[in-house]
Amino acid sequence: MRPVGYIGRKSMDKLNRREALMAGLAGALSPQMLKASKVPRMAPDLVVSRVGGEQIRLSQYRGKILIFELLLTTCPHCQRCAHTVQKVLTDYKLRGVEALGAAINDEARFDLLRFEMGAGSKFPMGIADRNKAYEFLQADLNAGPVYFPQLILIDRKGMIRAQYAGVDKFFEREEENLRRMLDTLLAEPATGQGAKK
Repeated sequence: MRPVGYIGRKSMDKLNRREALMAGLAGALSPQMLKASKVPRMAPDLVVSRVGGEQIRLSQYRGKILIFELLLTTCPHCQRCAHTVQKVLTDYKLRGVEALGAAINDEARFDLLRFEMGAGSKFPMGIADRNKAYEFLQADLNAGPVYFPQLILIDRKGMIRAQYAGVDKFFEREEENLRRMLDTLLAEPATGQGAKK
């Protein structure tokens, strides 16, 4: 069974009215929408494998704010999200923000380069184990489909501070909302700095 966020090679622009309505209805009725993951929580140390063999651990980003996108390379919404992340990252990278993408679909190894080029993303992307990614998301697969992209914001201490599924209202004003969240996280004291007495 493929997640509802998986649209295959058929772009969202080519979905007919009935298909779009059914996708929207499925999202509105999903029990997964009603059961949110616990936030904040410590981010598990998920491993992302680059196509060239390099392995990146989420823990490597400790001390930085991380925008982490779990995605499907066949999902146009995921590609649009990666494009937005790259656009925002351009303005925030010098302020201590990093980004990482991880695909979990079967075809990802053969499709990741095309996805990156289509999104115009320059931040590292790789492949994560699907089951470990679902654990990372605290996704209950018995409760319904998991929607993509999954956009996760991790603070300097390694805490997941926000997690948004592809059907979340966050994506209606994705860039604006992402910038607002980053500004909030950047305003917090850096790791090791206490509040002034």
